[in-house]
Amino acid sequence: MAWLYLILAGAFEVVGVTGMNKVVKDKNLQSYIVLFMGFIISFSFLSLAMKTLPMGISYAVWTGIGTVGGVIIGMLFYGESKDWKRILFIGAILVAVVGLKLTS
Repeated sequence: MAWLYLILAGAFEVVGVTGMNKVVKDKNLQSYIVLFMGFIISFSFLSLAMKTLPMGISYAVWTGIGTVGGVIIGMLFYGESKDWKRILFIGAILVAVVGLKLTS
């Protein structure tokens, strides 16, 4: 169950980061709600995951999911570069996260 909490924490981190981008572009109540709720839910799930999983692995996986998710959202919805090198390094992050899962 802890790994599911960790995945959800990472997914809601992406929601929070998307909210940050929305706040930069349009400072309205909805943008702030997405920002704050994304991070509140993310930290809540992260704390649940850390009751079972070690802090180092939890934080590394959480930030990896957030990083990859943020880059993918940027590429799909905000016109960020889809250069093959970016995709290669996204793959490297995913391999590292899977490696951490397999070793814990």
